[in-house]
Amino acid sequence: MNIFKNKRITTIYVWGMFIILLLVMVFAFLVIYEEYNDFDRDIISIRNKYIKNQKETISFDTNRVINYIDYVYHNSREHLPEKALKQEVLNTIEQLYGRQDGTGYIFIYDFNGTNLSDPLQLDNKGKNLYDFQDPNGVYVIKDLIAVSQKPDGGFVEYMWKKPVTEIPTAKISYARAFKPWNWMIGTGVYLDEVEKLILVQKKALKDRLIKYMMEIFSLTVILFGIGLTGLGLINHLIEKEINAFTRFFKEAAKSHTTIDEEQIHLSEFKKMVRYINEMVSTIHKRKEKLQELNLDLEKRVEQKTKDLSEQNRLLEKEKEFSDSLVKAQDSFIKHSIHEINTPLTVIMMHIDIRKMKFGEDKYMSKIEAASKMIATIYDDLSYMVKKDRFEYEKQWIFFSLFLEGRIAFFEDIAKGNRHKIVFEIEEGIKILFSDIELQRIVDNNLSNAIKYANKNTDIKVTLKKVRNRAVLEFMTYSKQIDDTDRIFEPFHQEEDEQGGFGLGLEIVHSICKKEHVLVEVNSNAEITIFSYTFSNNIV
Repeated sequence: MNIFKNKRITTIYVWGMFIILLLVMVFAFLVIYEEYNDFDRDIISIRNKYIKNQKETISFDTNRVINYIDYVYHNSREHLPEKALKQEVLNTIEQLYGRQDGTGYIFIYDFNGTNLSDPLQLDNKGKNLYDFQDPNGVYVIKDLIAVSQKPDGGFVEYMWKKPVTEIPTAKISYARAFKPWNWMIGTGVYLDEVEKLILVQKKALKDRLIKYMMEIFSLTVILFGIGLTGLGLINHLIEKEINAFTRFFKEAAKSHTTIDEEQIHLSEFKKMVRYINEMVSTIHKRKEKLQELNLDLEKRVEQKTKDLSEQNRLLEKEKEFSDSLVKAQDSFIKHSIHEINTPLTVIMMHIDIRKMKFGEDKYMSKIEAASKMIATIYDDLSYMVKKDRFEYEKQWIFFSLFLEGRIAFFEDIAKGNRHKIVFEIEEGIKILFSDIELQRIVDNNLSNAIKYANKNTDIKVTLKKVRNRAVLEFMTYSKQIDDTDRIFEPFHQEEDEQGGFGLGLEIVHSICKKEHVLVEVNSNAEITIFSYTFSNNIV
C-alpha cells in the first residue's frame, strides 16, 4: 500500500494506535448518539404520557360538573326560577373547584362567548371573549365552544396567562356543552409541568454521559499506555533483528557470506534465514556463470557486429534498387499515359469525321464505344498519377446538366453492349465540387454498370434532392455482389472475365472519403444499387 511506502515500523505502529484511538472515539460518539436518541424517544413518551394523564383528569373533572348541573337542572327547576337556579349553580361551582397554584378551576361561557364564571379572573366576568386570540393566533373561546358541542366534548391547546406567574403558558383544556342552558363548561391544565420533568431527565442524561465519557477516556488512556509500552518493546526487538539482516546484506554484497541463525531470535525471521542463505549461494553461483557467459558474449557481439554491417550494406543496395524501380515505374506510367492520349485523340477525331461523312454503322459504333472506354481508363490513370501532388480546385457545377452530359457520352457504349440508359434527373441541382473528381465518380459507375449489367437490360440513373442533400443512384439488373466492402479495394474484380484494372471503384471510394460523400451499396439476386449522398455545399 502506498500509504506505508518508505515508512518505519515505529511509524506504522503509531498509525495503528491512532486508528484504534479513532475507533474508540467513534464508539464513544455512537454511544452518546444512541443515548440522545433514547432520550428523545423518552422525552416524547414522557410528554405524551403526561398529556394523556392530564386529559383524563380534566375530562373527568368537567364531566363531574356536567353531571352536577344536569342533576340540579332536573331536580330543582320546578322549585326555583331558572335565573336563580343558574346563579346558585355558578356560585357552587366557583366554591368547589381550585388548586393552591391557581389551576384546576372551572370556567363557564355561553355559546355567544360571554364569560359566566371565572373564579380567578373576575374582571372577565360578563365580557364577550368569542373573538379573543392567544399569542399564536388561536381563537380560544370560539374553538372551545365549537368542540364542546360534540357528543363527547373535545380538547383545545392554546396559550393562557398562568394565575401564579401572569405569564402566557401553554395550556390544554377540555370543554363540554350543557345544551339546555347553552353553556360551555371546561377546565384545563398548564403544560409547563411536563417541561420540569423533562429538565430533570436531561440533567440525569448529562450526568450519565459525563460518567460514560470519563470511563471511556480512562480506559482509552490505559489501553494507549499499554500499547505504547508494548510498541516500544516490540520495536526494539524488531530493530535489533533488522540491524542483523542489514549487516549481513552489506557483507553479502562484497563476498559470499551467510547469516548465522543463532543471531536471529524471532521465529518468523528464522524462517527467512534459510531462504536468504540459499538465495545468496544461488546468486554467487550465477554470478560466476554470468562472468563466463560475458566472455563468450563479447566474442559473439563482435561477430554479430560484423554480420550486421554486411547486412546494412546489402539493405542499402536493395533500397537504392527499390527506389530506382519505383521511379522507373512512375516514369513509365506517366509516359504511357502521355503516349496513349495522342493516338486516342486522333481515333476519336476521325470517328467523328467518318460519322459526319458516311453516317453511323454498327462496326463504327463498337469502335467508338471501345475508344470511349479507353478514354475513361485513360482519365482514371491520369487521375491516379496526379491526385497525390495536385489539388483539384472546386467550383459550382450544375450537377443535373453535368450528369446528363456524361450519360450522353456513355449512351453509345451502352448501346454497343445491348443496354439502354434511362434516367430521372431533378433539375436545378448545383454542387460545389471538382469537375474532374465528380466525372470520375459518375464515369466509373456508368462504366461498371455497362460492364456488369445483364444483357438486354436497362441501366437506371437517378438524381434527386432530399433535405438539402443530393442523392445520386445507379441501378442495374445484375448478379449479386457477395462482398460489398471489398469491391472498393484496389485491383479487386467481382468477375475476372470482364477485364479492366479494378481501380475505378477504388478511385471513387477515395474521392468520396475525402469529400465526405456517403456511399451505400445494396445488392441481391436481381438488382444492385450504388447510392451516393452529397451533403456539403448543395444548392
